[in-house]
Amino acid sequence: MSDPSSGYHGADPTVLQNEGVHLAHLAVQHDQAQHFDLAIFYYTEAAQTLLAAAQAGSQVPNIVEKAREYMMRADTIKQALQSTTQNTPAQPKSPQQLDVERAHFLLREALGEDEQNNTEEAISLYSEAITLCLSVRDSNPDPKLKEKVIKMATQALDRAEALKKKTAKLPAPSSTSSATSSPGPAIRTITGKVVPPLGFGAFSNTDEDNSSTQRLLSSGTLAVKGDGKSLVSSGKKTLINVGPSSYSKDEIAVLRSTSKINGREYVPFLAVDKKEKFAFLEPFNDKDGKLTLSPKQKQQFGKWVRPEDFCDEPKIIYAISSFSIRQTIVSDCSFVASLAISAQYEKRFRKKLITTIIYPQNQNGEPVYNPCGKYMVRFNLNGVWRKVIIDDFLPMSKHGDLLCSFSNNKNELWVSLLEKAYMKVMGGYDFPGSNSNIDLHALTEWIPERIAIRPNSAEFNQDKEFKRLLDRFHKGHCLVTVATGELSDADADRAGLVPTHAYAMLDIREYKDKKLFMLKNPWNHLRWKGHYSEMDLDNWTPELQKALNYDPHSAQMFDNGVFWIDYRSLCKFFDVFYINWDPDLFSYTTCIHHTWNAKEGPKKDSYNISDNPQYCLQVMGNQNAAVWILLTRHITDKADFADNKEFITVLVYKTGGKKIFYPYDPPPYKDGVRINSPHYLCKLVEESTREPYTLVISQYEKNNTTHYTLRVYSTCEFTLTRFSNPYKKHLDQRITGQWKGKTAGGCANNRETYINNPLYQVHIDNNNTDNHLMIELLGPKQYSVGFEVICVSENVANAPGAFKKTTSGDFRPGYCVLQLSNISGGVYNVRPCTFKAGNEGPFFLDFSCSTAYTVHQLQ
Repeated sequence: MSDPSSGYHGADPTVLQNEGVHLAHLAVQHDQAQHFDLAIFYYTEAAQTLLAAAQAGSQVPNIVEKAREYMMRADTIKQALQSTTQNTPAQPKSPQQLDVERAHFLLREALGEDEQNNTEEAISLYSEAITLCLSVRDSNPDPKLKEKVIKMATQALDRAEALKKKTAKLPAPSSTSSATSSPGPAIRTITGKVVPPLGFGAFSNTDEDNSSTQRLLSSGTLAVKGDGKSLVSSGKKTLINVGPSSYSKDEIAVLRSTSKINGREYVPFLAVDKKEKFAFLEPFNDKDGKLTLSPKQKQQFGKWVRPEDFCDEPKIIYAISSFSIRQTIVSDCSFVASLAISAQYEKRFRKKLITTIIYPQNQNGEPVYNPCGKYMVRFNLNGVWRKVIIDDFLPMSKHGDLLCSFSNNKNELWVSLLEKAYMKVMGGYDFPGSNSNIDLHALTEWIPERIAIRPNSAEFNQDKEFKRLLDRFHKGHCLVTVATGELSDADADRAGLVPTHAYAMLDIREYKDKKLFMLKNPWNHLRWKGHYSEMDLDNWTPELQKALNYDPHSAQMFDNGVFWIDYRSLCKFFDVFYINWDPDLFSYTTCIHHTWNAKEGPKKDSYNISDNPQYCLQVMGNQNAAVWILLTRHITDKADFADNKEFITVLVYKTGGKKIFYPYDPPPYKDGVRINSPHYLCKLVEESTREPYTLVISQYEKNNTTHYTLRVYSTCEFTLTRFSNPYKKHLDQRITGQWKGKTAGGCANNRETYINNPLYQVHIDNNNTDNHLMIELLGPKQYSVGFEVICVSENVANAPGAFKKTTSGDFRPGYCVLQLSNISGGVYNVRPCTFKAGNEGPFFLDFSCSTAYTVHQLQ
């Protein structure tokens, strides 16, 4: 298949309409109870969900009218609240009330461990809950509260004692089993081998047996060891890993070296990390301290607060929604836009995307509020999913407003906590900013693609790109943000847009000849003022309003940063589409983690790429296949985001899977654009012919050692292998020579002077026929150079690579190379020369060999 589509198409209208009805019931309940903030929140969510159901094809009569009715009720309540001066702030909870909440959480965690037969952990948590309950009993005069905590403590004590008696009756474990015993069931491979946890100290053991360490695939699950086709849990289906099912020693070294990001270590996340301890007697404080504030935050900063300081009923998620997200003064618009489209995707397609990365969770896998203040978030960073631990302190201004992104529902915490965890990894709230490709890949692992919007460029097909986005967005195949470029102050003010700013794409529609996008400003205010804005009543005909379920008059009443814009205007004012694709579009994948040392090879790839990392990609089967190659450079310092000077790419060659020495001979099948983004995506459509590809990692200018992950996705089975080097490093030799006077004899066309060129003799003293010899000639770049090799004698006749005379091929500026494979031991003469006689200058002859040899100069 030439197009990676796995057959799932669009949202389920029945699920959406049922969810909308549920949200509407909650809205009415809170409205009647005069909980007006929650009523507004749920009315808005109900309306958006019902509109999404209508868009997905719901046949319920009057569903759009009902959605509008809920929006009008939400607007009515807002206006009523704004017209009143009454403002009753939430009363802070007493220390005893907070202790009771922590005791409840401890008991719930204890019950969870108890149900999983983790006896020791359960007893410990029951004991801590008892301690808290007794503390509240002794410090609080309220008889009802005393009775409540005594009852809790009694129940916890009874259960803890029962567990202790049960444990005492069990036989002691034998010494042979103690090494692998654990409170819960051990994590095992398909062959039964116990998998060691790869958490703290994950890389402490780097012995040769590390090949047995279980590979973490990009989903964060353990790979199944056995047949080499490891399964990755990925939502709708499974991706099959076609590579090795274990890390190599070198890969472990790469992942270990890039675990420290901005001075803090973030180890790989495993299933065992779901048992992280979250319940404590005292509120949790992150050992890494408070995050660094941005300059704007510092100007307004009042104090650090916990949720109980500003929430009545804190909860992680009330209703996942893109419309409730609000960015403040942190410069992370791309991250907040990424949260918005991820939230919209979850709501529309009912597939958990970002809510599953927050811990602790209940038995349904839903994140829960932790009164103890500790949370864990997993992000896909530097090649694998990694764990990030945070507390729940958030910055608040002197005026009582949060100085971080938040939900319009003040009791909902998921937006603030996810942002805090990401900002911790990025070095603090003074984060210089990134782009949505990077942020969404970290949040979801979806495949990043960058499309520059260049209407007058051959590389940007405006109509084709619109049709692709229209089709794939509504099938749920991709997440999209769009970013503005540089705009003058006058243009930005006139257009209602923010320069170099990311916007979430919430919808894309085509109606008759009109191509329209619905975008959201993460600031939650400030909207587009041009064609098809809420003020453009000429273009918003009644027919178009009905087709898009949009009422510009209602939109004028409340600025939530959401607007429609036509495609022509978007292409004029916006600079780039950031698209992230669902990996489930593919069936097969694998990845390789590697380090490319700065000292390996020349600084630029202009003449010689033989030292660049190279891989052979072989696609199997007889049908067409889509093959995507993602190169991800590991980043460990936020300065790298602020001023990224590393330009990377993947070059693809069709040369029968052979190693490449010259960058443009033969020319690349796909000549990658070198970009200073951590991600580069190369897309191939493979026809039924199965010629192997050679993939070459390339940089514009190599200044620093680069750690990277190379991942391949395919709709057909494939193999990806790194080119093995048969040469032994300690046998490398460099000979320094020069062409001068008589010895500058030129090429063989100069018959009288050619024999005067320098001559070297190589002795390979063995009787083998599997010897490998590589010869490289480096001369002045202004000269075309080459060399000839003559077999003087061979110890074994008719070796597979036998020859009488061969050359380095066409003369090339400053550099040429020749590989001799499977040759016999024997004697070989090497004569380097320039193309023109009389070209004087120095040169180097570099020899690499798979076996012992000697080189000496004959003339």
